[in-house]
Amino acid sequence: MYWLKALTEKIRNLIDVLSTTGNWGEIEVGLHECDKAVRRITHNLRNAVTIGEKQRLSSALNTIKSYRAQIKHLIKKGRGLRETAKHRVRWEDSESAFNNRIHTGIITNLQHKDPKYFLEDSKAIFGRRLQYVLKKNSAVKVNVSFCGEFVISKADKVISELKYFTTSNSPIYQDTNISEWFDSKVLHPIMKQLQEFQEKDSGWALKKVVNLGVNINLFNPMRGSSYIDLPSYIKNKKACVNVKNDDQACFAWAVVSALYPADKNSDRTSMYPSYTSILNLKGIQFPMTIHQIKNFENQNDISINIYTLKLNMCKYTVVPFRLTKKVRDKHVNLLMIHNQYYDEYKNSFEGESDKPFRTHYVWIKDLSRLVSSQLSMNRHKKHFCNRCFHYFYSHQKLCTHMDDCMKTDVCIPQLPSESEKVLRFKNFKNKCKAPFVIYADMEAILVPTKDVKEYQKHIPCSVGYYVKCSYDDSLSFYRSYRGEDCMRWLCEELKRFAENVETVFMCSYDINMTSLQEEDFQKSNFCHICEKPFTYEDKKVRDHNHLLPTDNYRGAAHEGCNINFKDSHTIPVVFHNLSGYDAHFIIKDIALAMDGRVDLLPITKEKYISFTKNIDDSSVSFRFIDSFKFMNSSLDKLSSYLTEHPILKTEFSQFTEEQIKLLTKKGVYPYDFTDSFDKFNYPHIPSHDQFFNRLVEKNISAEQYKHAQLVWNSFGIRNLGEYSDLYLKTDIILLAEVFEQFRSSCHRTYNLDPAHYYTLPGYTWDCMLYTTRQELELLTDYDMVYSFRKVYVVV
Repeated sequence: MYWLKALTEKIRNLIDVLSTTGNWGEIEVGLHECDKAVRRITHNLRNAVTIGEKQRLSSALNTIKSYRAQIKHLIKKGRGLRETAKHRVRWEDSESAFNNRIHTGIITNLQHKDPKYFLEDSKAIFGRRLQYVLKKNSAVKVNVSFCGEFVISKADKVISELKYFTTSNSPIYQDTNISEWFDSKVLHPIMKQLQEFQEKDSGWALKKVVNLGVNINLFNPMRGSSYIDLPSYIKNKKACVNVKNDDQACFAWAVVSALYPADKNSDRTSMYPSYTSILNLKGIQFPMTIHQIKNFENQNDISINIYTLKLNMCKYTVVPFRLTKKVRDKHVNLLMIHNQYYDEYKNSFEGESDKPFRTHYVWIKDLSRLVSSQLSMNRHKKHFCNRCFHYFYSHQKLCTHMDDCMKTDVCIPQLPSESEKVLRFKNFKNKCKAPFVIYADMEAILVPTKDVKEYQKHIPCSVGYYVKCSYDDSLSFYRSYRGEDCMRWLCEELKRFAENVETVFMCSYDINMTSLQEEDFQKSNFCHICEKPFTYEDKKVRDHNHLLPTDNYRGAAHEGCNINFKDSHTIPVVFHNLSGYDAHFIIKDIALAMDGRVDLLPITKEKYISFTKNIDDSSVSFRFIDSFKFMNSSLDKLSSYLTEHPILKTEFSQFTEEQIKLLTKKGVYPYDFTDSFDKFNYPHIPSHDQFFNRLVEKNISAEQYKHAQLVWNSFGIRNLGEYSDLYLKTDIILLAEVFEQFRSSCHRTYNLDPAHYYTLPGYTWDCMLYTTRQELELLTDYDMVYSFRKVYVVV
């Protein structure tokens, strides 16, 4: 967004001039420029699609509004108006493109030079706004962004830039002390960030405080409600008391049932005294929120631990949710249950999934009985730590452990067993290159919509893939398809390819050795797979490549190593920027059009590092990986480093050297112009203006357009459809060239194939273990974990 940066720079320079000259005519021009900028940015903000674009536009809008407020302040100052605290800072509402945002505002600095004084003045106006918002909302989450103008001297030139310092999203409740919250969540963190930024030898110095952006977001904390029945699996343990209340005070009834346990009919409210008569509920609102529990503990001198349930494979497990910081003489363990649970394995909700989500509290009268079976099948009496669920067979050991556990973070350590405590390199099969790798890409038409937020709908229009065979180049090939059903075509192609590859794996070749290789086998003292020596007890066998008909002997190996050193039946499918774009279009068809389970490696619910498609009744699976996770750069930049193009020359062997040279550079494509399938019949190359990309607000350069014209004319392209097909094929082949050279270089250096891995960090970790042959002993004892946690390293 070059225009955005230029616009902000123009108005900032205008402010500097106005603050020194004070010319009334120039001030009116400044106000007019600010108003125009606000209208333009607001329009773009309402049509913004990506989160990054929304954030950049929101920041720019806040900055321009602050500049406008500063110009108006200059007018008041020129008229000699008296300045008070409210004239030193000013609140102004701002536009937001985020659906979960209640309110967005900016506090503009009109006079302050010191950021600390500006923030202290901002506290009062911030507090008044929050009090107004909290009248309509019981709780909100707030984060702020401090904007300052910084300068740096480089080569006798002073460079000025706006820098932003943000805080984390933190909750504010109706009973929160807003002044204390502002000091701890805004004032101190921002002053610390400013100090660290200017002290870390960056050279930047704060010239001017611009504003403080305030984002007030929706927040619905969990609340206890009326009665919910326990899941049968938990109820049968008879470890909980579930009072059948008909009001919103299930939390209070659960606490009362713990303080005054009933001998019979413990689920009836009539068996207990009224909670209003024995509990101090001053300032407590029902349904109970997690935030209020701390106040409840202090007012009643009771400590409360909250646990909840997780559902996986139809089985419930108990996990800590909220643990007290101080265990008191009166201590109560509560279980927070819901009317519906999400089963992670089945990927579906269990319970009242058709009704609103509700929460209910019950008293845990026997924590040991509740969690014992999920931690150990040993039926001996166990003493459980109610924080980390570690158990002991004596009360004395538990007390010793509790002293350490209370000083550490709340978590349940998952420790390896004795047989798994040594971490060493095990993936020797990854030394063998993946026999097949698929490189793929897709293109989409951008159909305009009437939605101001999602102004374009991306519809896949073409897809292509290139299969690279590592042991026989004659088996490598390229295919593509253009049409509305291109994603289904890809699924059919993958199913057909899986059948063919499975046949290749099943019809393996016998070993074919020469006499010299047999002699070498007899003399071998080391396994060529694990590289360890043979002992008298070891059985030495001949390892060979089952996919090659002749000269397929690889070396002597341990019998166990040879069995595990199999050709991978998982075919990597490589997309560039899979996580950021392509996965959104292909995963639905991959999941539904092909029978078999999909295994996800997610970043979020909508963004994935990788996903693997398992095909029913087949040993072959497809693992979709992102080459961007290995080479974090654009394909254009990566392909510019290539010196040789063997795949490109093979796939375009019918063309001349001059034509192939044109394809070694990544092409350009008129994405916004291609808004329907009819455009593929367009008989001419689109004009330079029609290559404008609305998403990045940028057009291609004259040099890039000239290159596109050369490609169109040199290859005798007759319509935009043929240009699209060539563009797609070139992209895929360049991706294959880049990743294949990356694979070859890594395999030569580290003897491991990166195509077997999900990301570069995972590959690097295995390379370290393989190269160093270090064995790392993992902790298997909880007490050892807590001993390490108590050690603080002072630098």
